[in-house]
Amino acid sequence: MQISPLSRTLTAALQEKIDQKTKPPGSLGRLEAIALQAGLIQQTLEPAIVQPTIAVFAGDHGIAAEGLVNPYPQAVTAQMVYNFLQGGAAINAMCRQLQVELVIVDAGVNHSFPAHARLNDRKIGYGTRNYLHEPAMSPEQCEKAMEAGAEIVQYIHQQGCNTIGFGEMGIGNTASASLLMSCFTGLPITDCTGAGTGGTPQQVARKTVILQEALNRHGMPADAMTTLATYGGFEIAMLCGAILQAAALGMIVVIDGFIVTAALLAAHRLQPAVTDYCIFSHCSHEKGHRAMLQHLQVAPLLQLDMRLGEGTGAAMAMPVIQCATAFLQHMASFADAQVSTKNEV
Repeated sequence: MQISPLSRTLTAALQEKIDQKTKPPGSLGRLEAIALQAGLIQQTLEPAIVQPTIAVFAGDHGIAAEGLVNPYPQAVTAQMVYNFLQGGAAINAMCRQLQVELVIVDAGVNHSFPAHARLNDRKIGYGTRNYLHEPAMSPEQCEKAMEAGAEIVQYIHQQGCNTIGFGEMGIGNTASASLLMSCFTGLPITDCTGAGTGGTPQQVARKTVILQEALNRHGMPADAMTTLATYGGFEIAMLCGAILQAAALGMIVVIDGFIVTAALLAAHRLQPAVTDYCIFSHCSHEKGHRAMLQHLQVAPLLQLDMRLGEGTGAAMAMPVIQCATAFLQHMASFADAQVSTKNEV
């Protein structure tokens, strides 16, 4: 799919509308920038957030089965998917509170789930292979995962959604994201590796050594697809395809934390214009995320020291984005309210 940079033809008209609202220029801060971006994405002076949705992709990682990079057992991935389906996770609570739709996707969990009305079964395999020994995915699996992510977003869009956020679940996926970050940013793995689900300093040091071993074995592939197949997870590849499809459809794309941003790094390498459509919800407390955002030259909306994943940061950003479009649509202008503008000297 080809993603075009945003057309800027409406920039002047949108900025004029923003500046004519009953407020000092720039006084709504980042909300004004979000309103402008939303208008450019939707190519209208009346942008609106319709049926906001969070899609959470879950997958397992071969290396995690050996407990080499993760303090929690791999079985937690499947257990958390059941928690999502039962409505008991943080992302469920947030989506209920914020009236945001929630979609749960099995991208490749190492477990056979019974059919469930709330589970979208797009399983590529029962977890990836261990990248310490071989590439995590075959090229065909990586491509299939990206296509599945794109198809899910296409369906969500057809249901009327124009704003989508992304989340993930997968024991071991911060390790995978660290490897992808190192490859796509050129930063050493020591700068990219953090605690993940709560490892001790000793565990983080061991994790870093193991990830360096993986890099020594496979190197840094020259192209994004090979990099994603070598070090990624099924959920990360699916996220990459989903992000690209959402941008291609002209949706507002809300990026969560460390793992989702790693998927975006791959998407950005494939289609640099994808970031025009993205709003970066927060800066994760996971080591490396701030450097990822700096590499992309973007600024997050929120700083809440979160590092849970699941799309929780994206969910928290949704009401901020809604408020940005609401002021543009519903706030009176100086002329409408018959309020005097600033005196010219």
